[in-house]
Amino acid sequence: MRALFFSSQSYDQDSFSAAPVVDGLELHFLPTRLNEDTAILAAGHEVVCAFINDDLSAPVLERLAAAGTRLIALRSAGYNHVDLAAAKRLGLTVVRVPAYSPHAVAEHAVALILALNRRLHRAYNRTREGDFSLHGLTGFDLHGKTVGVVGTGQIGLAFARIMAGFGCQLLAYDPCPNPEVLALGARYLALDQLLRQSNIISLHCPLTPQTRHLINIQSLGDLQPGAMLINTGRGALVDTPALIEALKSGQLGYLGLDVYEEEAQIFFEDRSDQPLQDDVLARLLTFPNVIVTAHQAFLTREALAAIAGTTLDNIARWMVGEPQNLVEG
Repeated sequence: MRALFFSSQSYDQDSFSAAPVVDGLELHFLPTRLNEDTAILAAGHEVVCAFINDDLSAPVLERLAAAGTRLIALRSAGYNHVDLAAAKRLGLTVVRVPAYSPHAVAEHAVALILALNRRLHRAYNRTREGDFSLHGLTGFDLHGKTVGVVGTGQIGLAFARIMAGFGCQLLAYDPCPNPEVLALGARYLALDQLLRQSNIISLHCPLTPQTRHLINIQSLGDLQPGAMLINTGRGALVDTPALIEALKSGQLGYLGLDVYEEEAQIFFEDRSDQPLQDDVLARLLTFPNVIVTAHQAFLTREALAAIAGTTLDNIARWMVGEPQNLVEG
């Protein structure tokens, strides 16, 4: 049995090589992103392991199935990039990693909050140039501030616990309230009410048709002037062009993004010697109160080990006819 890993980086190979070996399974790694043109590379591989920015649309799945692929093993929790109806029609099994380290993503969201609030990115650049002045670096105490948590699954819960430790007041929005979040003293509100009352809003919900562009030009108008928005969930939770006007007007005072709606053609590659072709992202990067990281919130040793272990276990269970962590349309 052969498995081909698309969009694999050195850290992927390291983490999968350190995981327990699955008898009868050969692992092959490619840095190439999966799409219609590269699907042919999977010929002879019963298993294709894909990441979040790989293309798993119907045309790609058709090519994979025709070349002998029978299992799509996602090394991610999200599966909005998979055409599940096409997978079912083609007889392809799809499995995922439902959880790895919620702490990794939650802690990165907090890191963005702290960096934006205390202007750490600006201070770092200044001191390296010999400028030790403090003008323009004034922040605010997190203690006593109101933090809105949008999506209160495992990651949202981990984030809420950290912010409660700072002494923040917690508001939450989720169709399914989490008793553990309520136990932290959080109040569940409608989204518009949460946006109006929060100093900081952090997005931790999955991308679904209902949550696509959850933050848009209208909902941005509900923010307190100068509020902070953090997105470590999925890029398309936010209507990105709408952020620019909100930043220009001051309605949005701080923005931290680890995900971007059009990231598939940009992130995970060194493009420092090329002009940035995405005008919206280029504009966002000009704002001093914006920090963009390239989808690295998951990137901890613990999370990588958990992703590798669960992915290989998913494949092993499928090989013996006992599939787990199935994704079904």
